[in-house]
Amino acid sequence: MVKFFLMMKMDRKIDKPLILVTNDDGITAPGIRALIEVMNRLGEVVVVAPESAMSGKGHAITINSTLYCDEVKIDDGPQREFKSNGTPVDCVKLAVDQVLHRKPDLLVSGINHGSNSSINIIYSGTMSAAVEGGIEGIPSIGFSLTDYKWDADFTAAKHYVEIIAKKVLESREHLPLPFILNVNIPAIPLEQIRGIMVGRQANAKWIESFDKRVNPHGREYCWLTGEFVNFDQGTDTDEYALENGYVSVVPISFDMTAYHLIDRLKKWNFHE
Repeated sequence: MVKFFLMMKMDRKIDKPLILVTNDDGITAPGIRALIEVMNRLGEVVVVAPESAMSGKGHAITINSTLYCDEVKIDDGPQREFKSNGTPVDCVKLAVDQVLHRKPDLLVSGINHGSNSSINIIYSGTMSAAVEGGIEGIPSIGFSLTDYKWDADFTAAKHYVEIIAKKVLESREHLPLPFILNVNIPAIPLEQIRGIMVGRQANAKWIESFDKRVNPHGREYCWLTGEFVNFDQGTDTDEYALENGYVSVVPISFDMTAYHLIDRLKKWNFHE
């Protein structure tokens, strides 16, 4: 009887989804702590995240210096946690190759402090971690809240994170791979969110400039500044969803082929 009970316990553990959690704001950021809280309700959680902020790192990896990955205990949750001096993409690579005992059933990245809609996905460490998960054949989701404040209210975000992550886990046996979602949540109270809108990435960009200054030693330095401009008037975009009180869900891919140019380029004479 005891043997049967132990076997049942082992079976339940095996059936529990394995969830990898990472981010780009650092392992102690409130956003990732909120994400861990939700994921602990859905499966067995392993966290591999940067030890400090890595925002704007995109898909950068570390190749010319040493990487560390140390187990830590941040709070009293059941999750195992590791901090690394690497980028978000480094963290995913380390998790897959060095930390996890099997391929995770789900990778979640975030919850980012600030939007990763539209062109922001190109620069985002949060989304690059999700893309790396997709490259590894792991269903992956990047979550972002459109509030840059460190003390942002993640109440509504946690509600929708759980809904979306649970649906992906329930569907994981039948998902086409790669499967990557870019999820952005408006920074408004839960009761004001109108629901979830699935759409496309808006055609928008940053109009950037550098604020040039001089330090006390007479050396010039620059701060990057800019204004986000949305050129897209479509009603099916992530920007439209956020502006109208919806959670935006955009499926993405790491295939960057410009398919609309292939036939045109084939007609060029490259031998002239």
